[in-house]
Amino acid sequence: MNNRQQHNETPEEELPPSKTKIKKQMLELQDLGKTLTALSSEKLRELNLDENLLDAILEYKRITKFGALSRQLQYIGRLMRDVEPAPILAKLDAWNGVSRQHTAWLHQVEHWRDRLLEQPEALTELLAAHPQADAQHLRTLIRNAHKEKEANKPPKSYREIFQILREIIPEPE
Repeated sequence: MNNRQQHNETPEEELPPSKTKIKKQMLELQDLGKTLTALSSEKLRELNLDENLLDAILEYKRITKFGALSRQLQYIGRLMRDVEPAPILAKLDAWNGVSRQHTAWLHQVEHWRDRLLEQPEALTELLAAHPQADAQHLRTLIRNAHKEKEANKPPKSYREIFQILREIIPEPE
């Protein structure tokens, strides 16, 4: 194999990232740092951030002058380069209710609600799986949801069933 063939077969993955890509990544990390500055101290501690980063974010919250805020934000962005952003983003998504697990759980709750309204045996199955549920209250809500639907009234009981199921069915961690 000659040198020309060898050079052409070099995968692009071995090339260093472009300046534009590096700058974009740095700006994304700085934006993530800005997002972190809006969180409460308790939530920041839950993220298990590097001590220097946590101190810088807490200091940002104490600063009042615009120029100083801007410099502190740049410093936070610099510290963010040494942090793996994936776990932070996953935790933020979970808190904001956009994680796939959370969405799947909400779909499961909706499915149970629909089954309770369509299949009489579904309540027995739900009570077997979640014995802490208040059977009498659920029966009343199911009956009221049917009446509301027949009378073309607002689905108050339908929504309340959903809220109760959210309390009964544990959300996966």
